[in-house]
Amino acid sequence: MRKLLIGLIALLLVYTSTAQEKKFAVYGVAFYNLENLFDTKKDSIINDEEYTSEGANAWDENKYKNKLNNMAYVLNQLGGKYLPQGPAVIGVSEVENRGVLEDLVKTNEFAQRGYGIVHYDSPDFRGIDVALLYNPKLFTVESSKAIPFKVTDNPNFKTRDQLLVTGYLAGEKIHVIVAHWPSRRGGKQSDYRERAAALGKTIIDSLYKVDPNSKVFYMGDLNDDPFDKSVSKVIGAKRNQADVEKGGMFNPFWNILDSGVGSLAYNGSWNLFDQIMVSNNLVGTDRTNLKFWKAEVFNKDFLINQDGQFKGYPKRTFSKGIWLNGYSDHLPTIVYLLKQQ
Repeated sequence: MRKLLIGLIALLLVYTSTAQEKKFAVYGVAFYNLENLFDTKKDSIINDEEYTSEGANAWDENKYKNKLNNMAYVLNQLGGKYLPQGPAVIGVSEVENRGVLEDLVKTNEFAQRGYGIVHYDSPDFRGIDVALLYNPKLFTVESSKAIPFKVTDNPNFKTRDQLLVTGYLAGEKIHVIVAHWPSRRGGKQSDYRERAAALGKTIIDSLYKVDPNSKVFYMGDLNDDPFDKSVSKVIGAKRNQADVEKGGMFNPFWNILDSGVGSLAYNGSWNLFDQIMVSNNLVGTDRTNLKFWKAEVFNKDFLINQDGQFKGYPKRTFSKGIWLNGYSDHLPTIVYLLKQQ
């Protein structure tokens, strides 16, 4: 009897040890508004005069190279100790063209990551686009397309397309949608953002219609907070994982904003416009497949003004026409995924 008891204890210890030794791979999906990443050349078909040598910002090669260095430095830091190879994909906004992205992925230490680019020109009146950077060691692109956002009752309204990229991460098919909704300039224009949200919801629903088990990431500078109608009602993204139904979306940045953390600051308060939502098939505890682990706003000290009128705000490139040689008026955001090995 004693030998049987010892044997059972030994078996239990082996089982416990095996369970404790489960290993997980960590993957990252990130987003960053690069705040006016423009080259120095005048483009005849867009409104980029500000970012030329004769423009208000006296934009020249020195400032452009510093901007590239600063953006590359931030992107190279994303994920820290969790992601030694960096995020698998990084959605970006406020980029002028493919050329600035090609310069960016070749800059300093970030160049060693070997990121690829998915980009389409948008009809935005300022000439800014969205794009996706991806690490080909981690993510394989299968297809991509730009989906235009049109306002039927205002055909002269020009803004960014929404970018849909489909590919494989950790052997699993995922869909990444990158958006930059209409701004709050000249008023909230909430109706336009709700229409942009409706386009996003249409894209998401179309993916679910083809495959109810689709794994979808919807990210971008939404110019709205997680609790605003566009996000919480039109897209229907939930604050808590337990509330996400089949075909729905989970927004981990809602609780982050509730805790007082944002991605940009205005008039003394924080907003969290830079969000990454994940589909219902990416939440849960079964980590034999890719599953959401946690989310964060990447708010490191070097990205924040340490003194002056805007102390505590993100350190941007310009402030009141003065070149600060900063980073962006937005902070990057990232979600981490786990998969059992």
